[in-house]
Amino acid sequence: MIEPFEDIAPSCQNLTKYDRKHVKLYVRLLDADADGADWREAVEVLFGIDPASEPDRARRVHDSHLQRARWMTHTGYRQLLLGPSN
Repeated sequence: MIEPFEDIAPSCQNLTKYDRKHVKLYVRLLDADADGADWREAVEVLFGIDPASEPDRARRVHDSHLQRARWMTHTGYRQLLLGPSN
């Protein structure tokens, strides 16, 4: 089952409830990117969006969430490690 998601991932400099809820998705996106998976395949598998019928939305969802996943690896993880009081 695909977890509900927003079309645009958060872009603030603080870890959000959305981020905490979607950590697994972020990891899966990073893995797909590292494996060289085509973004269209990743967005279809991870988000359930058909990139052929919704190309702009599919690209926007994929790119914003991948960008947030990368942010998590550089900054957000520190806030995640501090616990839920953040």
